[in-house]
Amino acid sequence: MEPYGVAHLAMLGLFVVGVPAAVLLGRHDRGTGARRVSRALALLVLAAAVPFLVLDLATRFEVGVSLPLHLSDLAWMAAALALWTRWRWAVALTYFWGLVLTTQAIVTPSLGEDFPDPRFFGFWALHLLVVWAALYLVWGLGLAPRWREYGIVLGVTLGWAVTAFGFNLVAQTNYGYLVRKPASGSALDLLGPWPVYVAAEVAIVALVWALMTWPWVRREEAATGSG
Repeated sequence: MEPYGVAHLAMLGLFVVGVPAAVLLGRHDRGTGARRVSRALALLVLAAAVPFLVLDLATRFEVGVSLPLHLSDLAWMAAALALWTRWRWAVALTYFWGLVLTTQAIVTPSLGEDFPDPRFFGFWALHLLVVWAALYLVWGLGLAPRWREYGIVLGVTLGWAVTAFGFNLVAQTNYGYLVRKPASGSALDLLGPWPVYVAAEVAIVALVWALMTWPWVRREEAATGSG
């Protein structure tokens, strides 16, 4: 798919339209207290993600790219769980991973297939639904992260990094670009050599996620204080 070609721009347009729709739908569901919609959305995420994963494993398996060890894979799993259960830690995973990491794939997608290839639809359905789910859960339902959830997400993410790094060493892969930078060049080039860029990534992400948590905590404290 050509970056910022017709197909990409169409998906970006769809993404923008879906942003307010996700928030409004969540606020409606917050008022009713019903869970039918959120659980239907959870099933929709699974319906988009699982066939895409199976297709990839069955038709072009590569140990270095096909296994569900990318954070984007964990993001759709977290989104489905959060939509079904509304557990705060799962919502936080969807919020932080979806808005910081999945949005990067939407703006700068790494996708070889173009419309109307099935992988094109799978890629976009998966990524758009994860971000919309984060908006629905946090801005819509009001399940905003607190410092406890912030710590949980940091711990889970570091656990993923250690696991992925260990697998990379054993299988000679590069999930998460934890072993080396992309050969084609990326923003990681600005962060120095390995392992400096990995440590810099961790610090930057921790700071960004803290800034994404702080306003919600302040808002909750203000509401409690005024009550």
